[in-house]
Amino acid sequence: MTLLRIFISETEKMGGSPAFEAIVSMAKEEGIGGVTVLKGIMGYGSHRSIHSSKILDLSTDLPVIIEAVDSSEAIDKFVGKLEKILTSGTITMENVRVMTFKEQTPDR
Repeated sequence: MTLLRIFISETEKMGGSPAFEAIVSMAKEEGIGGVTVLKGIMGYGSHRSIHSSKILDLSTDLPVIIEAVDSSEAIDKFVGKLEKILTSGTITMENVRVMTFKEQTPDR
């Protein structure tokens, strides 16, 4: 199994929508096993400008991490498509060992 992480800004756009929303939709269409979006409270990227969610800080450009887990083949295929449309950010991949996977029933 492979863990994919995509580091972008929350203000990044793809086709007029927030990039994180577009990426999650794209992952679902591609059948990726699971995706989670995490919003950072502080961070910086290649520009070296720190963005923070401190109360006195009015930053609306916080870091976002999108994590996805699936087979190496599925992640590689997804990243190939993603690289063609993502205009900024960082993509990392690592092999992971999935210990437990339980499907949630719709009733929960």
